[in-house]
Amino acid sequence: MSNTRGLVYVVDDDVSVREGVASLVRSFGLEAKGLASGQEFLAIPRPEIPSCLVLDVQLPGLSGLDVQQERRSGVNLAIIFLTGYGDIPMTVRAIQAGAADFLRKPFEKEELLRAVRRCFGRYHTFNWQPRDQFNGKLTQEKLYLEDKARSEMNFGEIIGNSASLRGLLKQVETVSPTDSTVLIYGETGTGKELIARSIHKNSQRSGRAFVSVNCAALPPSLIPSELFGHEKGAFTGAMQRRLGRFELAHGGTIFLDEVGELLPDTQVALLRVLQEREFERVGGGRPVRVDVRVIAATNRDLKAAVGNGTFRLDLFYRLNVFPIEVPPLRERKDDILMLVEYFVQRYARRVGKNIRLIDKKTLDLLQSYDWSGNIRELQNVCFGDNVETNCELTELAK
Repeated sequence: MSNTRGLVYVVDDDVSVREGVASLVRSFGLEAKGLASGQEFLAIPRPEIPSCLVLDVQLPGLSGLDVQQERRSGVNLAIIFLTGYGDIPMTVRAIQAGAADFLRKPFEKEELLRAVRRCFGRYHTFNWQPRDQFNGKLTQEKLYLEDKARSEMNFGEIIGNSASLRGLLKQVETVSPTDSTVLIYGETGTGKELIARSIHKNSQRSGRAFVSVNCAALPPSLIPSELFGHEKGAFTGAMQRRLGRFELAHGGTIFLDEVGELLPDTQVALLRVLQEREFERVGGGRPVRVDVRVIAATNRDLKAAVGNGTFRLDLFYRLNVFPIEVPPLRERKDDILMLVEYFVQRYARRVGKNIRLIDKKTLDLLQSYDWSGNIRELQNVCFGDNVETNCELTELAK
């Protein structure tokens, strides 16, 4: 009988995807088994039912949705769907039926690991540690912090113990069980999406989808279609109906990052969703109703944007129901050493090094720097793809 406490099944008819996902999951100390079809999964004996299933939507024979509907009753099984653009309608049905998450192909490794980690946090506590874990004070402090944070709520990868961070997490604890709209303020790189994910994870919607949209990363002309979907023939190249992010998030949470970048027409449509809980697809004339919690974030001063006429006052009030300010890293310097330890451990796993200590002068320098790019800049220094950065850390590892 397998130890299902750390068991993940990967069902995908593409052998490269199946083996790649299984290998990545195993590298974090979990047991992973790969199968090529839904029939194979449904045939496994009950003692080997996993706690997490990574499931392709399009499978030969039984589809991923068929597998979801046929799974045994009474089994706590969190499902992560792997989906392509053409699979969106089926994926929406799966999310509405209770799937834990979905990843759109191609996906990043870190994205997959976060999804698996959320699945294990959903049903039981799992001691999530890589096989090549480090010895000594570095690891002990990180595990102590994570255990302490999870004793009351699940704050995932939010690292730190400063007074400002504790105050922030207290706000997250307060607003998470409600269905209030949240507006997260903070400079670029402060971890606003991590805060949004934590709110969702500790809410009554945690069993449904968390859908993230970076409004600043999309061309303005595509944002309405991305958010609300479009009908076939709505514009040149619209060969079929496409569901938007709001429909994908039905029953769950949508996170609108950099919401201050939305153009006036899109602001009007978003206001309608917040007021009426409905919208129209681009090129459509029929309202679509949704049940979605909205969490937005911005690095702009939206009050100033309202004053100069670039952001609607009524939309600002609809979004600013529960404001949360994420402090910049320069205001939580007590957390820098812990963050450095966390990022360096991740880097060490990548390069296969055993980093036992970090020079005190290096730590003092990191702690005295102002970090205008905040946590993202610190992460790039410790864990970036920059050749010079990696060489510096490799020297530390010798």
